[in-house]
Amino acid sequence: MRDLFINFRKSESGATLVEYGVALLLAIVLGGGALVTLANQTDANMDAACDSLLGQGQISGVAGCGT
Repeated sequence: MRDLFINFRKSESGATLVEYGVALLLAIVLGGGALVTLANQTDANMDAACDSLLGQGQISGVAGCGT
């Protein structure tokens, strides 16, 4: 097992461990940013829907909707 790890470290073919780490970090940052953006847009859409329904008098006193 130790020899396999040593051979893997010495091998220069393919991506190195550092390159995999950079790719993983980039994926985490981009994925996190996408999730934050999606969450903010969803929150804005829900607020707009609540405001519209409250303004039309279709709902009243719903927890989490309006003030």
